[in-house]
Amino acid sequence: MVAAPVKKLKTNRGLIKYILLSLITFGIYPLVVMSVISTDINLIASRYDGKKTMHFCLLAFIFTGLTLGIAPIVWYHRISNRIGAELKRRGIDYKFGAGDFWLWNTIGAIIVVGPFIYMHKLFKAMNLLCENYNING
Repeated sequence: MVAAPVKKLKTNRGLIKYILLSLITFGIYPLVVMSVISTDINLIASRYDGKKTMHFCLLAFIFTGLTLGIAPIVWYHRISNRIGAELKRRGIDYKFGAGDFWLWNTIGAIIVVGPFIYMHKLFKAMNLLCENYNING
């Protein structure tokens, strides 16, 4: 028996909206989006993998400064792996993981568009997970 979803999750994350609203809100919108992603992955995956992803605001406002910028690197690596593992566990045919973070967000920054490609892949992966969760719980 499959558990019913606790609530309906958003499935409309997109890169263009993210970029435009980031500019209009002077950087507040990315905090909101990433906070929702950290909350959603905990709701979707915690009962299966027993892990808990740190809330993005806690990371951004406290741990980034304390660790001189190392905490966000670890956080993105871990959340990317966790999202990829949950996609695989649910049988969703989309490849995503920490390799995408390192390839596109880190090394891809050299070609400028890399971080945008990573964010697109992150949003698509989360949209697929949320769609699946809304149907199957």
